[in-house]
Amino acid sequence: MTHRVLLPWRDIEVPAGLSAGYYDGTGPLPDDSVLEDVEFYVLPYDQGPEPVRLIPKLPALRAVQALSAGVEMLLPLLPEGVTLANGRGLHDLSVAEHTLALIHAAQRDLPRWFAQQAAGSWEREHTRSLADSRVLLVGYGSIGKAIERQLLAAEAVVTRVASTARPADGVHAVAELPRLLPEADIVVLILPDTPATRGLVGAAELAALPDDALVVNVGRGTAIDTAALLAETSSGRLRAALDVVDPEPLPSDHPLWTVQGVILTPHIAGGSASFYPRAKRLAAEQLRRFAAGEDLLNRVR
Repeated sequence: MTHRVLLPWRDIEVPAGLSAGYYDGTGPLPDDSVLEDVEFYVLPYDQGPEPVRLIPKLPALRAVQALSAGVEMLLPLLPEGVTLANGRGLHDLSVAEHTLALIHAAQRDLPRWFAQQAAGSWEREHTRSLADSRVLLVGYGSIGKAIERQLLAAEAVVTRVASTARPADGVHAVAELPRLLPEADIVVLILPDTPATRGLVGAAELAALPDDALVVNVGRGTAIDTAALLAETSSGRLRAALDVVDPEPLPSDHPLWTVQGVILTPHIAGGSASFYPRAKRLAAEQLRRFAAGEDLLNRVR
């Protein structure tokens, strides 16, 4: 018996016993005769809401492979009995690279030097450093560990924080943030969007940070109270380097765009060139497992 799979790329080897249809999230949908037989769906990555809206149109669906690490928005949409696997590990190095780029840009004041380059101005001044900075890493999963490796290579002093304490691994609990924040030069958030994380860093938490601290967010924008962050950065007391914001996308007239000491990138930390070969290797392995009747990797449910 042949089982139908729906893939975002054509350059993946499809095991015997599977037949593939293709949908990259931007082109025309496969016809209904293909959709009605799809049992395994690899979601296109970062192509907006349309790929997700296809899920209810797949009556034979048995498994979905997401290529993002966070899948909280998918869970309510999946029919009962459909297996969901995520992209854990695919984004680790991409996000770690981008996080370090944001930190270095903020600490070494790169926006200032870029502006001077454009103006042809040679004004010199010493800057902050990442070396010896005290970094609070909030969200110590696989991405957090990848970020930590690069922070330690830069000789920063890292404190690990997760939802619950793991003393054997030197990991503090989120509940300890009121004690930890006043000692941080830099706080890095790598959190999913869940009821427990929304608004985790609000006015009180930001007020607890020392003057000139840097707030970095590469997880989900909802972890920070945007109005409170705007107030602290507009005053010049805190700085921020953000790949994610709330709301997202940030409206073009939002005041956060123009605050001195704030660096913004448009949620692109995970999408570097290294992501796609890794994603294709994961998809190929999941297809092999699906064809062989084996458990999928990275199962969320």
